[in-house]
Amino acid sequence: MAAAAESSESGSRLSSSQLIKDETFCNEEDCPKQASSIRGSGSRNTSPSGRVGSRNTSPSRQKVVKTKPRGLDEETVSTFGKAVHPDVQMEDSIWAMLPEDLLNEILARVPPFMIFRLRSVCKRWNSILQDSSFLKFHSELPSHGPCLLTFWKNLQTPQCSVFSLPLKTWYKIPLSFLPQWAFWLVGSSGGLVCFSGLDGLIFKALVCNPLTQTWRILPSMHYNQQRQLIMVVDRTDKSFKVIATSDIYGDKSLPTEVYDSKIDKWTLHQIMPAVNLCSSKMAYCDSRLYLETLSPLGLMMYRLDSGYWEHIPAKFPRSLLDGYLVAGTQKRLFLVGRIGLYSTLQSMRIWELDHAKITWVEISRMPPKYFRALLRLSAERFECFGQDNLICFTSWNQGKGLIYDVDKKVWSWIAGCALQSYNSQVCFYEPRFDASVHGVGKFSLGMSC
Repeated sequence: MAAAAESSESGSRLSSSQLIKDETFCNEEDCPKQASSIRGSGSRNTSPSGRVGSRNTSPSRQKVVKTKPRGLDEETVSTFGKAVHPDVQMEDSIWAMLPEDLLNEILARVPPFMIFRLRSVCKRWNSILQDSSFLKFHSELPSHGPCLLTFWKNLQTPQCSVFSLPLKTWYKIPLSFLPQWAFWLVGSSGGLVCFSGLDGLIFKALVCNPLTQTWRILPSMHYNQQRQLIMVVDRTDKSFKVIATSDIYGDKSLPTEVYDSKIDKWTLHQIMPAVNLCSSKMAYCDSRLYLETLSPLGLMMYRLDSGYWEHIPAKFPRSLLDGYLVAGTQKRLFLVGRIGLYSTLQSMRIWELDHAKITWVEISRMPPKYFRALLRLSAERFECFGQDNLICFTSWNQGKGLIYDVDKKVWSWIAGCALQSYNSQVCFYEPRFDASVHGVGKFSLGMSC
């Protein structure tokens, strides 16, 4: 088996101007009752962004203040009555006297998206992404926090926007380095993003780090067939795996294949038993992969450590119209879906799997005002995905995004750019400079064949 690999050296030359800040975050208290539309290229969203002729006279009305920071064009939102303080000027001599290790540790604590602004300060900071000391400090610190990555193609040109939940800001990240066949966003884990597609008649997959602009095509699988894929990263040994389950159309029974970055090849495992799948959506938690099945009713679970499938007879709630499996932290597995036969009686609910009793236990319901704003029609399609006990809902037609924090029990709207283009794909994303597409635990930015 020949291991095909391609490379990109653009990570070391990525300029700060390539990361552009777009829009702002809107939580439950700041959003108007009619949430604004989120439109991207080719979007079919025709809903108005607000009532015509209305004027907000509340003291909390916000205005946009234009600023010109070094290396980045941005818009910041400030509230009336709050003074806009100028940037604090620091003496050059102070920074010049800092030991290099201390400076790298300070910069490693800066949010990843802000690093690109700092790279325009001087030549030394511009080369920070090649500094092994900086990457070492960066790898030892906690994550920046969850982000949403939106991917779509505009005239065959890959487009990507990332929304930082901690910073409440949208950023654009160039993906022009991706090959034309990379069309499907598989998912993201540990700072890496996986894509798949057909290069002519050959089904391929690749992994990339959007921040460092590095990428690599994975070796060919044993069976050249479009497969359902999911990627998982193990940060303890700095490796990743890609799991290929059944044929994407469900026509063929194929052995489960697993790619391991530590050995750089695919290995064959058990064929998934013949089942009638509810959906192609999968959830991975606690070294187990879950899929919904109609016949036999319940879940199919794949154990990554043993390579075997088994059926879990967890019956779905009654009157469930559509369900999505969402992985939480540790062993938590959620089921999200609509309940009800008629549009006036429908509601969105969240259940958690009781592993001991093998039953779904309801833990939350979407408030009616959010449900009506997210899905105006009973037949509207929505997407749902999660990470770290955060669940994101997106509506294809309404162009809205909604986040639910399972631990805090808080609902928040997302506003911004390109979240709902008609062909957009969305997933959670963790920005990390130290995530290597080789998965060998080395902080390598340049790629080699």
